[in-house]
Amino acid sequence: MGQDEITKIFLMIITTFLFVAILIPFIKKIAIHVGALDIPNKRKVHSKPMPRLGGLAIFFGFLFGYMLFGEPSSTMNSILIGSFIIVLTGAIDDIKPLKASVKFAAQLMAAIVVTCYGKLLIQDITAFGFYLDLGLFAYPITIFFILGCLNCINLIDGLDGLAAGISSIYFATIGIISIIMGKTGLDFVLTFIMLGSVLGFLVHNFYPASIFAGDSGSLFMGFMIAVIALLGFKSVTLTSLIIPLLILAIPILDTVFAIIRRLLKGEKISKPDKSHLHHQLLNKNFSHRTTVLIIYGIDILFAAASIIYALHDQKLGYIIYTILTVIVVIFVLKTDIIVDKASFHKKHNQEK
Repeated sequence: MGQDEITKIFLMIITTFLFVAILIPFIKKIAIHVGALDIPNKRKVHSKPMPRLGGLAIFFGFLFGYMLFGEPSSTMNSILIGSFIIVLTGAIDDIKPLKASVKFAAQLMAAIVVTCYGKLLIQDITAFGFYLDLGLFAYPITIFFILGCLNCINLIDGLDGLAAGISSIYFATIGIISIIMGKTGLDFVLTFIMLGSVLGFLVHNFYPASIFAGDSGSLFMGFMIAVIALLGFKSVTLTSLIIPLLILAIPILDTVFAIIRRLLKGEKISKPDKSHLHHQLLNKNFSHRTTVLIIYGIDILFAAASIIYALHDQKLGYIIYTILTVIVVIFVLKTDIIVDKASFHKKHNQEK
């Protein structure tokens, strides 16, 4: 990669970073004026009302970066339309909560736009010497992938700087892999535009935060994570599909654990609770800031393993992945992230 590309990367990051960092104070005033406030309750960690709508600043940073560095195309049009649907729905929800069915319908609409109009599809998979053409199944599988990314980031957005930090790690990792592979396409541009925009927001969102991303932010970050993964891996090998998923290992695992936990309790999988990964660490008497940094650290290790794997040192990549998996399993066994052990033992003793 030449000097021109390196200069472009720097400009994409620094211009969007400064734009969003400067814009945030104005977004705060708008959020307070329209009543887009996150009110504390027993499930939440913060103790005072916080302005939301931080996602608007990230979205505007993304648009600003695209106008400076992007090029129009039908694919980009689909991304713009889909992201507008996501951000508008999230912003409305930040002001006045919408029904879960309405939010899901908007997410589904955005996913359909980028798959059907933008033709961003997981069309075929090559693994272990086998080739599989997904045919018409490419559409539902891709839509499911997008919805999964959206909600993984949305669900983990429970502490100051957590969702934005994990998203930044993802964009930075994909950016590094793009540089290594010499990619300079649309995914390359969007990756660094999003990295700068999210880091600009993170300046105001890291503990102690002065603004939250809200659904407008967490859903938009998840949407762009999915889009960039699809742009970078249109023809999918098992390896190229797994790399972005492993970078998102923490939010994905947290989502899976939440679903299992709620199913075991006989609750709706969409029901909020206070047993997520970050809650478990807080219960271990880690501070708010330390909890976020621990999760960053684990996520960076998964990201580093993905970079090593992409460099074709697959053996070392496997070793790191295995070590991290063992750490996650031990953590699950030591906490109540899947089963509330105290409640389980109490119920078991009563049955005796």
